[in-house]
Amino acid sequence: MSAILEPKSAAWLDQVQEDIIDPGRRIIDPHHHLWSKPLMFGRYELADLWADTGSGHNVEKTVFIDCHANYRMDGPGRMKPIGETEYVAEVAAASRDNPEQATIAAIVSHANLLLGDGVEEVLQAHDEAGQGLFRGIRHAGPYDDTGTLVNAGGGRPCPYPEEDFRQGLRRLAAMGYTYDTWHFHMQNPAFLALAQAVPEATIVLDHFGTPLGVGAYADKREEIFAQWSKDIAAIAACPNVYAKLGGLAMIDNGFGWDAQSRPPTSDEFVAAQRRYYEHAIDCFGPERCMFESNFPVDRLSISYPVLWNGLKKIAAQYSADEQDAMFYGTAAKVYKV
Repeated sequence: MSAILEPKSAAWLDQVQEDIIDPGRRIIDPHHHLWSKPLMFGRYELADLWADTGSGHNVEKTVFIDCHANYRMDGPGRMKPIGETEYVAEVAAASRDNPEQATIAAIVSHANLLLGDGVEEVLQAHDEAGQGLFRGIRHAGPYDDTGTLVNAGGGRPCPYPEEDFRQGLRRLAAMGYTYDTWHFHMQNPAFLALAQAVPEATIVLDHFGTPLGVGAYADKREEIFAQWSKDIAAIAACPNVYAKLGGLAMIDNGFGWDAQSRPPTSDEFVAAQRRYYEHAIDCFGPERCMFESNFPVDRLSISYPVLWNGLKKIAAQYSADEQDAMFYGTAAKVYKV
């Protein structure tokens, strides 16, 4: 009798092995995290990132995205996120030592946009700490009042409608930085209003606006998809918004792969999620879309090589230039890498 593998473990992920599709295609992975301390995702440091990016696909560059890693332990609260930029800048420098591996080419950290014009001090400190790699910030807005995800956003309501928040975003845009955000599908209308209110900001919508599929949302996938589709079309009408296509293998999305005896194949991934990708691409156009891994968070459900195989299968219907935009060009333009 074979041993039961622990879901999310390396051995569990390794049950699904596939030949790499289109291995020469250049890729920028515009969304990953790093953790030097063990969390529910485990430690995820440069060696772990390289194990994933070097697993067969041609990942040339990556973009680190804020995840509250190595914040400063003391000093003013508004300045604590600078510790993350300091940490990642050192890891990024080490990533340049091996030309055979992916390079961390940009850093997106966190700053509290509710500071309004006061956010400028924080952004300047990030820029100084970033060793030339700081590109922008993420201040997310997820909020759930059903009790399903009680810790999302620290339990605080979505800040997008706050005038101080919008003024902070205006200051960010005036300084030439990008704004990433993540929220749940319920916040898509508030996000639309934010994007319309600050059209000068370059805004990146992470993870499709996260259509939920657990807890109070578990039996409402079709209802949520119908409303999500309308919201995405409206958001895409804002030319300042770009879409990151990925992050749907999070546990919150409710596909349940993390609890199965083995992870999905790329065909199973595509069958479950193709419609989300195709709708977003139809709405935004490939020139405003970028595929992302969201690792190691999505690693709880699927392996890195299988995920990118699935993305390549979804992309196969598009032209060569359109594919290059979604795998490389859009991220290179937005993050200046």
